[in-house]
Amino acid sequence: MLLMDYLNEVQGKRAHDPYFDSAAASPGRTVWVPGALIVGAGPSGLATAACLKARGVPSLIVERADCIASLWQHKTYDRLRLHLPKQCCQLPLMPFPTDFPTYPTKQQFLGYLESYRTRFALEPVFNSAVETAEFDRRCEVWRVKTVVATTTARPQEVEYVCQWLVVATGENAEAVVPELDGIEAFRGPVVHTSSYRSGEGFAGKKVLVVGCGNSGMEVCLDLCNYKARTSLVVRDSVHVLPQQMLGTSTFGLSMWLTKWFSIRAVDRFLLLMSRLMLGDTARLGLTRPKLGPLELKGLTGKTPVLDVGTLAKIRSGHIKVRRGIKRITHQAVEFVDGRVENFDAIVLATGYKSNVPTWLKEKDGLPRRAFPNGWKGENGLFAVGFTKRGLLGAAIDARRIAEEIELRWKADQTKVK
Repeated sequence: MLLMDYLNEVQGKRAHDPYFDSAAASPGRTVWVPGALIVGAGPSGLATAACLKARGVPSLIVERADCIASLWQHKTYDRLRLHLPKQCCQLPLMPFPTDFPTYPTKQQFLGYLESYRTRFALEPVFNSAVETAEFDRRCEVWRVKTVVATTTARPQEVEYVCQWLVVATGENAEAVVPELDGIEAFRGPVVHTSSYRSGEGFAGKKVLVVGCGNSGMEVCLDLCNYKARTSLVVRDSVHVLPQQMLGTSTFGLSMWLTKWFSIRAVDRFLLLMSRLMLGDTARLGLTRPKLGPLELKGLTGKTPVLDVGTLAKIRSGHIKVRRGIKRITHQAVEFVDGRVENFDAIVLATGYKSNVPTWLKEKDGLPRRAFPNGWKGENGLFAVGFTKRGLLGAAIDARRIAEEIELRWKADQTKVK
């Protein structure tokens, strides 16, 4: 059965089934979505919906939380700023305000997203968690089952039916909590950075931060500024670069240089400048990988750390660098080098992962190609923001997805006429 046959079937259901509705998402109903169904109301989902609307294609966003950009709203620390310049992080069709600083704060970015939502009149269906998404090969449509949180004791179910499904839940949907031997016996607080807000409550305490990415480094700096006695676990090699080089952002300079030189040549330049500006990070316990920062990013997705002041605190001894953890006891941590230290709290800066495998039944249909072609899957399935290129990559994905769906939408409209 093809789409037109399915739509004819819909007409029959509409006449006989009081629970079928193509316009409203009332509990217990099946909803036909003209255009695209977008899962996730973060920056990726908003950008895709705005690009589709600009091309005259309708869409509907479903979001499990009660707000847009829930990760930014509820799971980020207070001092967070965009790590890249604002022009590299703006969403399609709407630049940041000119009076914003080069690196906007968390609250400024959230205000920008709210303005973006208002400008394009985007109205996500909140509190709708996707349970399953499966391609109906008989009807050639997607069936997306959601559970709607209500004030009643029993959650309600809504099934959405659509031609095009856009996965926009991102790579940071669920916190990654590592298995550390003995951590369940630790008597102090153990918090993931998704629950960390500021170092204010840790003043004077001895805190161990596990993870040396951008979040781990910045949380260490925040704790240190609140007079916590901070140590940082660095298990693997890591590239640390200055946030600015030659009066401009390191990221922007890197992207410009790659237009003219090879990745390896640019990497050699970045490492030379980093050595001149930051010194030998290996002396601080931060050994560099064998591959350069851009080559490593392209092959593994691992992002270099952009230093915002943490290295100075490590160099001065205010932040201690420790090797990997061997085991944890009720108040102490034993490291792989045999050192044992007492700690009052542990902060896990161990990152996030996607939750898509828990609800998407057509995993083989997900895009498999690398950036910039990692947005198009099979059977009308698209993914935005999964190429490890941050907000800039998500904006590129959103534009390309909108272009593709517009072509299919117009072709279908011509057939209907």
